[in-house]
Amino acid sequence: MVKPTPNPPLFTVKLHQHTETLLVNASETLSSLNALTCNLAFDLDTFLGIQQMAELGQLLVDRALEQISPSPAT
Repeated sequence: MVKPTPNPPLFTVKLHQHTETLLVNASETLSSLNALTCNLAFDLDTFLGIQQMAELGQLLVDRALEQISPSPAT
């Protein structure tokens, strides 16, 4: 059986959002993913890889945010 239309995306991001808003939300999402996978990481090797990738993603987004809008302390 062939489906006439593809599945719609589960999530979308509104167009024309501020870059800082997008990065803040991405950082929070990655942080949540990191916390969730951290609980499983030490039980299953696969989740350790996922957790490390989530943490790296969060670090990259946080650095981008810092470059766009440095905190007053730096």
